Amino acid sequence: MRLRLLRRRLTVSAPRVSVRSAAPWPVRWLLAALVLGFSGALALWAFEFGKEIAGLDRNAKQELAQLRTEVRTQRSELERLQAVADTAEALLTAERVAQEQLSLQLRQLEADNQTLRSDLGFFERLLPAPGADLAIRGIQVERVAPGQIRWQTLMMQATRNAPDFRGTLEITFNGMLNGKPWSMPHAARPQPVVIKGYLRQEGVLDVPPEAVVKSVTARLLHNGVVRTMQTVSL
Repeated sequence: MRLRLLRRRLTVSAPRVSVRSAAPWPVRWLLAALVLGFSGALALWAFEFGKEIAGLDRNAKQELAQLRTEVRTQRSELERLQAVADTAEALLTAERVAQEQLSLQLRQLEADNQTLRSDLGFFERLLPAPGADLAIRGIQVERVAPGQIRWQTLMMQATRNAPDFRGTLEITFNGMLNGKPWSMPHAARPQPVVIKGYLRQEGVLDVPPEAVVKSVTARLLHNGVVRTMQTVSL
């Protein structure tokens, strides 16, 4: 009987037997993870130990420290150069502002000088002419537009507390028109004037656009008699 049972177990017809571990699968996974972690830690330690033996890690730390030092130096130099550039720009701006102010002052001084010259010319014309009790002290002519001329004249009495002068003013413009001599009065008839010490007269005259004015003559008349006159060439 035992021989028969033994023969059944050893032959092909013997029943299949499976061998299973007594440990559950979470324990097996945990053991596998521990083995893998230990292997990784061992490999990392071997790598770091190899770098330290070869001197790579030490050189890298030194180079990193040197690079950090150079970066700090370059940053300090950049800040210094930026400060110098800002200072130079501020100085340049201040100099530009000072030049603009000087230019404005120069233009203002030139304008004031021109005004003073005009005032001086006006007061010079106010001075009485020697030996004359009535005088035309100044004639000014300006072309304001094509075909228009603005004129101005100053008349004065040389004698203090002199009686009022009542007469007429005649102004004549002389020149060339189309290659021929040309003249034109400022009005169709002499203009009445009353001079009390001094009198300034002005007006605008329409002339042919092609006319070239070369001189202006002003006359003061009393009862048709010329008392004084002045001619100005242009």
